[in-house]
Amino acid sequence: MLSLPLNLPSAASLATVRRQSIGLAVLALVLFTLGNVDQTTIGFDSRFMVFAQEMLRHGPSFFPTTYGEPYPDYSATSTFFVYLLSLPLGRVTSLTAWLPTAIASAVLVGLMYRLVAAYSRQWALLSVALLLLSSTFITETRAISLDQMLATVSFAVFYLGYAADHFGARRRTGLLLALLVLGFAIRGPIGLVVPTGMLCSYYLLSGQWRRMFMFGLQAVALLAVCIGVLLLLAKVSGGQDFLNEVVRMQFTSRMDGSEGKSSLFYYFSSSLGNYALAYPVAIVSLVAIALLGRQPLTPALRLVMFVAAAGLIVMVGLSIPQAKKARYMLPMVPMAAIIAAYPFQALDGRLYAWLRGLLQGLFLLTPSALIAGLLFAQHRIAEHLASIGVITSVLVLLQVIAVAVLFKAQWRAASLAACAVLALWMTFIWEYEPLERAAYDTRSFTAAVQDIIQRDPAPIALYAMPKDGKAIKFVVNFPQDLKPTFLETPTELAAVQGPVYVVIAKTVYQELPDSRLAASPVLLSSRFDKDDYLLFRLP
Repeated sequence: MLSLPLNLPSAASLATVRRQSIGLAVLALVLFTLGNVDQTTIGFDSRFMVFAQEMLRHGPSFFPTTYGEPYPDYSATSTFFVYLLSLPLGRVTSLTAWLPTAIASAVLVGLMYRLVAAYSRQWALLSVALLLLSSTFITETRAISLDQMLATVSFAVFYLGYAADHFGARRRTGLLLALLVLGFAIRGPIGLVVPTGMLCSYYLLSGQWRRMFMFGLQAVALLAVCIGVLLLLAKVSGGQDFLNEVVRMQFTSRMDGSEGKSSLFYYFSSSLGNYALAYPVAIVSLVAIALLGRQPLTPALRLVMFVAAAGLIVMVGLSIPQAKKARYMLPMVPMAAIIAAYPFQALDGRLYAWLRGLLQGLFLLTPSALIAGLLFAQHRIAEHLASIGVITSVLVLLQVIAVAVLFKAQWRAASLAACAVLALWMTFIWEYEPLERAAYDTRSFTAAVQDIIQRDPAPIALYAMPKDGKAIKFVVNFPQDLKPTFLETPTELAAVQGPVYVVIAKTVYQELPDSRLAASPVLLSSRFDKDDYLLFRLP
């Protein structure tokens, strides 16, 4: 049991930290939305863009819809956020779609800083930097990510519980329960269970048994109520069959492995890469704390123990379901970042000094490493890579600044980390993101199909394009509702009534037995989602 501190940070100090955290969150939001105006939609975002487009056309509903039918895997909460932001424009853009996630990420940055800066501003800044250098955090922030929103809700719940004991804040039980409801509304049962587990781990470790049981019981009751409301809304939205699908997709399929199975220790091993540097360095920092033996149990070290327990409860708890995905670990990464940056707070000890030197060395070399990576990429994929002149100049400037601050001991660590963060994010936004969106582009092919259909209207059929996969990526680029015919077999293709346009992958077309398509000319051949696709018109 870790006893609570007797000495709280001063009110003036906490007020200063609050102002700084707001400023940092605003700067983070600018970084998270930089260059995002109306980018082409790719990958997993396509499904959520279609959700928002249909809501914008037909109005809010309890569940998002695709092809005019309710979708059982999510509630409409996150879609409603995008809907509200898209209303002034009258259409959904990548900016309005990503903005809820970006705002959530910026709030997370502000809360992280506010939690840690009460003990050390340098520790807080390095914690934020390690969070921002995690690749999965970057990709999820620049996307529509329910798990990133859940990470913010979970951290907010932990922060409120911690602040009530350590910063003299009021106990906001009502707000805590409201956040649990919000988490459920965004992410289903996992959205309530994860933040509950994180706060209960804090209460347990701090010896607040009664408070842990009370909050846990309230959360269980709230979970039962939320599930009941969810199932009722499912019944109202789509009847008994839809309710059964909601139960299957949001509950049983994640537990029984029908969505895919991974090993019990998947998160403990995969996070070494998915959440580097924060996660692997956090492990080393915890080892250093253990090897140094008995140390004064300072408020900072107590915080490390609390966030370590919260992060561990997420990893252990989410390892139980069979279905596992890297993004599910996002609520853990701010905890890992805080632990990883702890050597910049614990100044005594050779191991801490070694870790500080290692991290600062990595920060220092980041701009040069990215320059080398860009030059290599330009050599290998020159025809797809945008001009690297501007970004290389920016990286060179950041490298010069990083070398210059080596001689400024007071600002060295934070400045090196800032240079590394800017270098990585600028490279991601200016080079990697355009390259990825060009490779997986779906807008160009769909626009060409639209032009052909407008000149000679007819229904459209999609062959061997799953409704929730390739088809969604096709439909997302249409400015109006599209309900294509889905064909799966040569028999269905032979029976389809013309006139009709048929979209088919080139590789699938080449493997077809003799069909009606063989007698029809190819109207369009182009790249779609990194594959070659064809368009035919059957009479």
